[in-house]
Amino acid sequence: MAGRIKADDIALVKERSSIEDVVREHVTLRPAGPGSMKGLCPFHDEKTPSFNIRPVVGAWHCFGCGEGGDVISFVQKVEHLTFAEAVERLAQKLGMELTYEDGGRPRDGESLGRRSRLIEAHRVAQEFYAHALLNLPEARAGRDFLRARGFDSGAAQRFGVGFAPRGGEELTRHLRSKGFTEEELTLSGLSGRGSRGLYDRFRGRLVWPIRDITGDTVGFGARRLFDDDRIAAKYLNTSETPIYKKSTVLYGLDAAKKAIASERKAVVVEGYTDVMACHLAGVEGAVATCGTAFGVDHIKVLRRIMRDEADLAPARVVFTFDGDAAGQKAAMRAFAEDQRWASQSFVAVAADGMDPCDLRLAKGDAAVRNLVDDAMPMFEFAVRTTLRRFDLANAEGRVQGMRAAAPIVANIRDTSMRPEYTRTVAGWIGVEVEQMQAEVARAGRMAARDAKAESAAQQHRVDTEAVPEPSVEEARAFMPTPDLRDPVIFAERQLLQCLLQFPGCFQPQDVDAIEPDSFGAPAHRAVFDGIRAAGGIQPGLSEATWAAKVTEAAPLAVRPLVSELAVAPLPTRFDKATGLPERRYTTALLVRVQEISLTRRIADAMSAMRRMAADPHSDPAQSRALSGELQTLQRELAGLRERVS
Repeated sequence: MAGRIKADDIALVKERSSIEDVVREHVTLRPAGPGSMKGLCPFHDEKTPSFNIRPVVGAWHCFGCGEGGDVISFVQKVEHLTFAEAVERLAQKLGMELTYEDGGRPRDGESLGRRSRLIEAHRVAQEFYAHALLNLPEARAGRDFLRARGFDSGAAQRFGVGFAPRGGEELTRHLRSKGFTEEELTLSGLSGRGSRGLYDRFRGRLVWPIRDITGDTVGFGARRLFDDDRIAAKYLNTSETPIYKKSTVLYGLDAAKKAIASERKAVVVEGYTDVMACHLAGVEGAVATCGTAFGVDHIKVLRRIMRDEADLAPARVVFTFDGDAAGQKAAMRAFAEDQRWASQSFVAVAADGMDPCDLRLAKGDAAVRNLVDDAMPMFEFAVRTTLRRFDLANAEGRVQGMRAAAPIVANIRDTSMRPEYTRTVAGWIGVEVEQMQAEVARAGRMAARDAKAESAAQQHRVDTEAVPEPSVEEARAFMPTPDLRDPVIFAERQLLQCLLQFPGCFQPQDVDAIEPDSFGAPAHRAVFDGIRAAGGIQPGLSEATWAAKVTEAAPLAVRPLVSELAVAPLPTRFDKATGLPERRYTTALLVRVQEISLTRRIADAMSAMRRMAADPHSDPAQSRALSGELQTLQRELAGLRERVS
């Protein structure tokens, strides 16, 4: 039966897994203050980075969408796995064997989760196909195809290109001999099911492994080689599976992401051989879609890798398209999504319409590099492509062209560039600049009107939708968001940040001296309850283990806040030698929060004394005791304040 992973193993996986390394597989990070890093969030679209991690704490949090947690929760969310699958995935990367409670086994009686089983099947299939390309006589057609396009055996091995035998059952038999079940083979898309049983999905085709951003093979693209192939489509791709979503995968990204991150430039080409040609020619940031148009999800993936951030110098995205009508149509689709980038977009089309693969074959590697370097701005390509539809030799054609080009100019993100582009486009069309300016202004007004109408329609749809009542659990879990405009609440937050991020700055007695009611914000009080429930400051615990213990001990409603506080930057200087906040700063926060509780107790004591003074029947002994207590509290307060004087 399926077993539960032992808690000690889960803790060990979390401790050994580098959250920085895991996140870097999906997001390009840059420094964000001492001990912190940030990048564009993989869970929502944004122009300015609000996704933060603190490697030493092992925590992540996005201040834009509010998501956060540890390395396991990150893998869960980014790869759409269950908790157990995420633990198994990380353990597999670490080469660590998990143990299960009560002698149980992993799900389905296998040593890996379902996703890992499907990925392993693809790894075995890729090796099988690659071996077939080099060794099967019938694979000569595939080898000839590659050679004719300038790719030798070394290039085929570098990109993992293979050959699917024509028989139709060879791969299926091979995978079954390795212990894979019929369900796994059909679920992975490697085999199909017919009236006579299972058959190979790809037959008699050249195949390219499609890898996800981490380098795992998740699918294949297969090209037709033989005239008698019963499937007429030139290219056949893996159907959507639990591990393969074509709208989010880019061919070659696993090999290109390092160059894309370092150069902050991505090159989007149209086919597998184009990616190979670009990489071999030295354009190592080239990627391609897999049997689908370049879309919004692809943009999100590339933006995270190339740090397409509004507050940085613009990155570059270069699209290469064929010079035919289909290529121009694809370019205009890309232009329609141009507003989603903070980077500068360019289009590269060879003068004779050749794609990068043909260009490399005909003119060499330098020609491919020059094609990318000489790309024209996307804006210019879009305008020139639009103007081709009109006869600019006559007045009517010029007016039509001006009206068609004006919305493109009005849509330019950088408003400071619009006047210059307006003059440039007026020259291309052959009209007065003033005419073009008036048309651009009109197009801008119409776009604003349409946007306003769409916004109103959207709001109407939202208003008319039924809003479900919160569940009992949700109602209980609700806590008001701390008001950080209040300096006292802001100080509470900073103290909690220090306690979570830098527990070594404090002694156990520091936490013991703080009363829970010292925190004015209920959410902060709940986080502090979690700190106390986790055992308070414990010397010798790593920061990551400490943060994990607090998260587990904290009330469910504030666990997202714990992950946020564990990575949020602190507004203070850090000691260059230790990397810790200055002692004076942490002491001041302790004093500020303890002072709140003392001040409240002093106010209560003084109020009681005033009531006793007004009561002729009050007990003098009780009055003297209360006076003594008040003096003690006032001395404690004075002593506290002396610590930061």
